[in-house]
Amino acid sequence: MLNWLRELDQVLRGEKTRVSDLQEGSIRINTAGLSVLVIALGMVYGACMGTFALLREGGPVYQQLVATMVKVPSLFALTLVITFPSLYVFNALVGSRLLVPAVLRLLVASLSVTLAMLAALGPIVLFFSLSTKSYPFMILLNVFVFGVSGLLGLKFLLQTLHRMTVVDEQRRATLRREALQAQYSSTAEENSEPSESDDEAEDDVKFIEDEVRELPDPDGPLDELDGFVLGGHVKVVFRCWVVVFGLVGAQMAWVLRPFVGDPDSPFEWFRTRESSFFEGVWNAILNLFG
Repeated sequence: MLNWLRELDQVLRGEKTRVSDLQEGSIRINTAGLSVLVIALGMVYGACMGTFALLREGGPVYQQLVATMVKVPSLFALTLVITFPSLYVFNALVGSRLLVPAVLRLLVASLSVTLAMLAALGPIVLFFSLSTKSYPFMILLNVFVFGVSGLLGLKFLLQTLHRMTVVDEQRRATLRREALQAQYSSTAEENSEPSESDDEAEDDVKFIEDEVRELPDPDGPLDELDGFVLGGHVKVVFRCWVVVFGLVGAQMAWVLRPFVGDPDSPFEWFRTRESSFFEGVWNAILNLFG
């Protein structure tokens, strides 16, 4: 367990996503260990979130606490299962060499960042769970906490994909340079006198050498690579997936509700299918300020 926590700390500090490590074409993490931590951190936040049901009028509802502890990690696991194929296809469309295991490790690392942030904000949610009776406020507070944590996790994912894409581009440029250098050397050996084609080949080599630059290691996992910008189509593809992930996660939370537990309703594991996540949030806003 200590080794898993140490590895999570390395992910949060960016030590697992340095360019020098990504040049091997993958992210080196203990997928099983981080997955266990993701579940544990989700249960920790679920306990903070479900505490609101313990102080309701009429007596505590311990079933809601247990249900929330189970539902929070389930929410992320189910969202991962649903969105994983789309990320792999989107990643392949931009020319990345990441295979299925590498994409899975990257997603687990991203979820570990998200759940670590959730667990870190858990004491704040616990404080409000113990100090307020406003059910709409607790709904909106948890939506805000989930939103902030999810954005940080997706930012980590996009920056790591950016670095991997740049590493791939630099690797391809290096291979082109080596091929042209070999071609130029063999041509120079065959021709005793330099020709116009030799000058063109030498210019091509110099042009590619300008493309091959030393890749800096950013300080943190959310920092961008200075001087390296993703192509427009790559940005569009990855941002589309972020939107897909956010929509699936939001609606999955609506399907698995209730998480907090309505103090005016009896306990139930799942509610009937109705409206949508966004309509539910809007109704909570209206109830809070109405």
